[in-house]
Amino acid sequence: MKVIGEESMGIGLLTFGEVDRKEIDFLPAELEEAFGLAARWGPALVVPSDAFHRSRGQYLAAALLEALSGVPPGEFLRILGIADIDLFAPGLNFVFGQALMGGRDCVISLVRLRPLFYGLPPDELLFRERTVKEAVHELGHTFSLEHCSDPACVMRFSNSLSDTDRKSRRFCPRCRSLLERGLGRLCGP
Repeated sequence: MKVIGEESMGIGLLTFGEVDRKEIDFLPAELEEAFGLAARWGPALVVPSDAFHRSRGQYLAAALLEALSGVPPGEFLRILGIADIDLFAPGLNFVFGQALMGGRDCVISLVRLRPLFYGLPPDELLFRERTVKEAVHELGHTFSLEHCSDPACVMRFSNSLSDTDRKSRRFCPRCRSLLERGLGRLCGP
């Protein structure tokens, strides 16, 4: 797929706090393949102090999205925030990520994507696959893609890690068509 926006206006990847970028250095190429947009690293951000909820021992995902909204417009079409902290949303025990539907910004957490979190041996390939799926899923929401009923589609809702493991990293034909229409409106011919 031809990559659009090689110089600017692609996908920005911004880390929050302590994230080992070597562990996720594969992500820009994977996102370029999935979306046909250039993906590059942006600045590292500080985790907002009001994001941490002591009673839960977790961070509110919406607070990280709010921090991303402070990144000046114009540099990126979409921004993926990446955090190595456990995220939650009101009413949910945790979230793998969250996005502003049809907006510019989304965020994912790496914590629960690692087998080690569940007391299992490290598995770099499995971690990589889960990270790509969650990043593509949340970025898909920024292009107004809703959850999909196709069990293999990357836009299928993941209520658990087994749901994430079952779906593919690809869009189903319907979601791919909707994405391409959205990209066409953003990027022109």
